[in-house]
Amino acid sequence: MSSEEKECRVAQLRQHLGRAKALRAEANADPRMAEDRLRLRTWQADRLARTYRDLLDSKRYHDAARFFLTDLYGPKDFSERDHEVERILPTLAATLPASGIHTIALAIEVDALSEELDAAMVAELRRARAMAKINDKTYAEAYRRCGHRAQRELQLKLIGEVGEALAALTRKPLVHAALRIMRAPAKLAGLAELHTFLDHGYNAFHRMGEPAEFLATIISRETVILQRLYDGVPRPFDIQGND
Repeated sequence: MSSEEKECRVAQLRQHLGRAKALRAEANADPRMAEDRLRLRTWQADRLARTYRDLLDSKRYHDAARFFLTDLYGPKDFSERDHEVERILPTLAATLPASGIHTIALAIEVDALSEELDAAMVAELRRARAMAKINDKTYAEAYRRCGHRAQRELQLKLIGEVGEALAALTRKPLVHAALRIMRAPAKLAGLAELHTFLDHGYNAFHRMGEPAEFLATIISRETVILQRLYDGVPRPFDIQGND
């Protein structure tokens, strides 16, 4: 990646950070909105755990699946991680390999897009008076009413790209050494969340090995579920492969 391309990645990272931060600030300013967002994300995380029970139960894929469900997309609030990235962005731009910047930028783009989509879902669930009783049916109805199909497809594409970027990092031995050496200094410098994200992702994908089957499983199942949700198919999450 050229220096111009790296600068472009940094600019994109800065843009996604600003977007995610603004969306979170808006949600957290209203305690009820923050509570509803957490309720929605907890339900979504439980749904993903159902859909990928086989991956979570797999010795080979468990860590990577857990990373996706908790560190990349889950009920966790990523404000602290993104604040750390924003605080040391000039240092990251100067010292982190382009592949590392690309990985972080993708993760934060997923975060910002998820904030937007989740806010729309909360609004629809509230309109249907279903916020306190989210289930497969009420979720599917709200999902369909929201629309945003292009954004949903982009979200899925980005999640696949995060996986590919993490897999690429595992092929760089110096990254592993740097993460191990930086664990204590990162904590002391107030960068624990950022380090944990990169460390968890690297280790999960390193232990898994070749990621093609894992990523293909996620993309194929979520693509089927997305289609079933928009088509109004009954029991949209009951797909073959996640019994």
